[in-house]
Amino acid sequence: MTTSTFLQPSETALLPFVSVENMMRLVNTTGAAVFMGELAQYIEDDFKRWPEFDKTPRVASHSRDGVIELMPTADAENYGFKYVNGHPKNQREGYQTVTAFGVLSSVANGYPILLTEMTVLTALRTAATSALVGKYLAPKNAEVMAMIGNGAQCEFQAVAFREMCGINRLRLFDIDPAATRKAARNLAAQGFEIVTCASGEEATEGAQVITTCTADKQNATVLTDNMVGAGVHINAIGGDCPGKTELHRDILMRSKIFVEYPEQTRIEGEIQQLTADHPVTELWQVMTGAAAGRQDDRQITLFDSVGFAIEDFSALRFVYSNVRNGAFCEKLDMLADPDDPRDLFGMLERAKSAPPAGIENMAV
Repeated sequence: MTTSTFLQPSETALLPFVSVENMMRLVNTTGAAVFMGELAQYIEDDFKRWPEFDKTPRVASHSRDGVIELMPTADAENYGFKYVNGHPKNQREGYQTVTAFGVLSSVANGYPILLTEMTVLTALRTAATSALVGKYLAPKNAEVMAMIGNGAQCEFQAVAFREMCGINRLRLFDIDPAATRKAARNLAAQGFEIVTCASGEEATEGAQVITTCTADKQNATVLTDNMVGAGVHINAIGGDCPGKTELHRDILMRSKIFVEYPEQTRIEGEIQQLTADHPVTELWQVMTGAAAGRQDDRQITLFDSVGFAIEDFSALRFVYSNVRNGAFCEKLDMLADPDDPRDLFGMLERAKSAPPAGIENMAV
């Protein structure tokens, strides 16, 4: 009898994969607040070295129902991208509005080093970015935040703003009362003081930070000029594609506007309502001290957030740092690794005689 050895994948062929289950385990090990605080540090570090990155507006494929996007970037060591969709109608059909996954690769050899879910991770990095920006722009000692739009992102924003900015009182409004009840229940359990409101106008009363996070893919006026008083910081995160805005144009004209990447934000953000030369300030310059943030107590600051690939790159780096020892991941046989790199066909042929997976060293 002869013996045939099953062709086991080498370590080079195995790629760390973080499933939704493992992502939740990773987050819950530290707690969402601490996780987002640590993630924000990665984002801030990468913003402070902004010129080192390849940058391009995301590649978007728009349809009647939504958008599918690829968000790539790279520095000298790693390349990262995220696949993400945005389909506002999904919630009515029992699907998530946003889903995502991402890959981090080595620039040196092109090999992927991480594959991860990014539906949960995108919610975490969006909130971490918002709160990080709030740390630079929100009024000092702000405690009250209005949350207009109480969907899937709402609780993440609240927890991140408490962790990094000290927000502890929330005023909630959504056109769907069920969404507000859901958010109020979840956030009360997290120790927040909650006020549920009957309108956006009511929600903004006494708020020092106003977060807008709605999903409808249309030019909507979620926030009107009379709802925004002096000294407020606006965290506008719902506008993220052409034709989708939340703020009345008059608010933009009264605000100092801060953006991630102007070339993308002018296409997708609130500032698509303005002329192409309307002045904006890039956040990386604020974080490096090259540009001013909030300049006085009465100034209205506006973070026109659309999400940018470097934030996802930071999130991928952060997750990778937590799974390098084999924790919170499983290994997938993703990369062909023949003994002779030139003999991919030979590896395929040899696999014909290999026994079924899980059957090793069987006598013939």
